[in-house]
Amino acid sequence: METTDSDQTILRMLQENSRERLEAIAAETGLSVATVQRRIRNLKNNGTIIAESAVINPKSVGYAMTFLVFVELEHERIDQIDAFRRKAKAEPQVQQCYYITGEADFALIALARDMEDYEQLTHRLFFADSNVKRFRTSVVMDRTKVSLDVPLS
Repeated sequence: METTDSDQTILRMLQENSRERLEAIAAETGLSVATVQRRIRNLKNNGTIIAESAVINPKSVGYAMTFLVFVELEHERIDQIDAFRRKAKAEPQVQQCYYITGEADFALIALARDMEDYEQLTHRLFFADSNVKRFRTSVVMDRTKVSLDVPLS
């Protein structure tokens, strides 16, 4: 979907601060507050804005460890791919799940309180699933950049 320059400005401002005041957005775009409200509602309705959320430091709530996990499935039938997707989506400790090309079928970003907590997660997600052929884990040493921001012109 094509967006206007005003929409790009609205998206940029909301991406920087999802609680930005409508008056500030209106001043920046040169639009009325009512028009900004309508544009934001349209951007939500058409799927451009898919969510608004707070970014929480995992360590501050007890999740000291982050992992990158590459998962290879035994069989790649669509029902089995969908079953793994559902399992990953339902697991609160999985922050992100990507269906990918290459050696692995999925790449996950997961949190754990400690290694024991991660081991329990692996049992729930991988060892209990007969369609998981193998998984490889990398421990994140430092969260250098964490963002879901989309580059906007």
